[in-house]
Amino acid sequence: MMLYLELFLRFLYTGLFAVGGGLATLPFLTEMSQATGWFSASDLSDMIAVSESTPGPLGVNMATYVGFQTGGVPGALLAVLGLITPSVVIVLLIARILQKFRSSKLIDHAFYGLRAASMGLIAAACFGVAKIAFFSRDVFEQSGNLWQAVNYKSILLFIAVFVLLRLFKKLHPIWLILLAAAAGIVLQMS
Repeated sequence: MMLYLELFLRFLYTGLFAVGGGLATLPFLTEMSQATGWFSASDLSDMIAVSESTPGPLGVNMATYVGFQTGGVPGALLAVLGLITPSVVIVLLIARILQKFRSSKLIDHAFYGLRAASMGLIAAACFGVAKIAFFSRDVFEQSGNLWQAVNYKSILLFIAVFVLLRLFKKLHPIWLILLAAAAGIVLQMS
């Protein structure tokens, strides 16, 4: 019972403070991983890959995954409920009062500050994902050699996708996901 309460409260906290969407939840999930041991950094990178390539919001997909891995179906439901509750409550409250204050400079300034905060959280998430994808902390800790810890295959795959995006601007994202999945399979087998 305590596990379910902890799942709900940790995701409630994440939902309350992760302003900016699914990627903004990544710093909170990293901290959750370290504090609880429910999943590893490697699990987190797998969750990101699966959540980004499946339908639905990234944060909700990740909450579902962590909740299910930790507490089964009830855990998944409680983690998602915890994550979305702050948004639902805040949207309902704001919708009621926003019409009154729509022309308020204070409200405009508050939204301006929230945009900057959400960009900071997303940038931190991008840095965290890049660190997980391009660098193996475990290999570095075992060998002490920085060059052995760099994941060159991931860097090459990143560059290839970046170039494809520049060359084929109208390429549908599903093709990139499928190509990246195929490349991942081929690169892991080699």
